[in-house]
Amino acid sequence: MSEVHVFDHPLISDKLTRMRRKSTSTQEFRTLLKEISLLMGYEVTRDFVAVPTAVETPICMGTFPMLKDSFVTIVPILRAGLGMVDGLLELMPFARVGHIGMSRDETTKQPIAADCKLPVHVESSSSIVVDPMLATGGSAIDAINSLKSRGCTNIRLMNLIAAPEGVTAVHERHPDVDIYVAAVDEKLNEQAYVVPGLVDAGDRIFGTD
Repeated sequence: MSEVHVFDHPLISDKLTRMRRKSTSTQEFRTLLKEISLLMGYEVTRDFVAVPTAVETPICMGTFPMLKDSFVTIVPILRAGLGMVDGLLELMPFARVGHIGMSRDETTKQPIAADCKLPVHVESSSSIVVDPMLATGGSAIDAINSLKSRGCTNIRLMNLIAAPEGVTAVHERHPDVDIYVAAVDEKLNEQAYVVPGLVDAGDRIFGTD
């Protein structure tokens, strides 16, 4: 069974609280999301394996640990997941980026697949699926399905806030995928928004209604 990793670092908690505030501007929201994504990235990548590599220092040759280029793929679920990419790329500028497009049917509350564009040989890399909110879990499940259908086996899911319902849904469908979150909130409301949450992350990132 996969694990849920909840980060309790005070810097992450503080930034998340600032993002939750109704008065937080779009600019501040984006900046905070980038910062949290970078901080979370340290823990999400903790078990990545560095390969011994020959390096010439100003003094002599030596062998030191180094991550291989193209060894990790960041996969944002559009559109809100885009807000988490810059922070991870600042941490891992060598990472490749794929995109999985999803929208939400406001009647059924279920995701609607739009597009999937992934780097060549994505199946040989570690994939980090990113989306600020894990609500019903539908978008995350569909995104992971898309990756697995292309041969990906090393997948992890990174969210800002999760509802217990979403965590359970992902666990049931993809018990091999670990979930990394800054907070697990109370529940979903009748509109399938996370409570207390921060409402629609995409709208707050891009300043839309």
